[in-house]
Amino acid sequence: MTALAARPDLPDHAPHILVVDDDRRLRDLLSRFLYENGYRVTAAASAAEARAKGANLVFDALVLDVMMPGETGFDYARQIRLTSQVPILMLTARSNPNDRVTGLEIGADDYLPKPFDPRELILRLNNILRRNARSENPGSAVPLDAVRFGPFLFRVERGELTRDDEPIRLSEREREILTILALAKGGNVAREALTGGAEAGNERTIDVQMNRLRRKVEDDPANPRYVQTVRGVGYRLVLD
Repeated sequence: MTALAARPDLPDHAPHILVVDDDRRLRDLLSRFLYENGYRVTAAASAAEARAKGANLVFDALVLDVMMPGETGFDYARQIRLTSQVPILMLTARSNPNDRVTGLEIGADDYLPKPFDPRELILRLNNILRRNARSENPGSAVPLDAVRFGPFLFRVERGELTRDDEPIRLSEREREILTILALAKGGNVAREALTGGAEAGNERTIDVQMNRLRRKVEDDPANPRYVQTVRGVGYRLVLD
């Protein structure tokens, strides 16, 4: 297995992970598990193969085995760190505690001893991706293209809404409305800007759509805290 075809429900901006391990069975299992958990995956059986794939692709993180014949995971990680700070999660032999120290000295972000629960790998990978995102935007836990309101984070460019890192499914119309409100940065948005026109039918439709959106983000949709009506004007999104 070298790469998994994109799932129909997997967005293009889903994190792309490079799995490097000479054990084909483990490599395929990890690739399948990551893929099923929302990651795009490319796999390589050696450092040389990984380097060739990296020449044409950009990865969000690497899952890298230490013990590989020829060029080891440590050797490859050292070479990567000469030019890149891409997050690296190293897979090490449980019987060798020195692997952790060596990996961290090289610049690996985390390590996981074999054998391991694949769920732990997902948790550790999520953590290093989150830390990397924060380091690229110091002083803020909110990406530059996102707005936060309460427990919700809306990534404007991606059109993604999450609550405490859990995705919330939006319809295309709900995504459009939330994008317009978010770009207003807490300011008032006229109804016409949300309906695309001033026709009465459109205005009644926007009320229905706003109610549906509120059911997804409000504890009490009848008394909204975040998606508020501005009487005589339209709506506003109350940001943190």
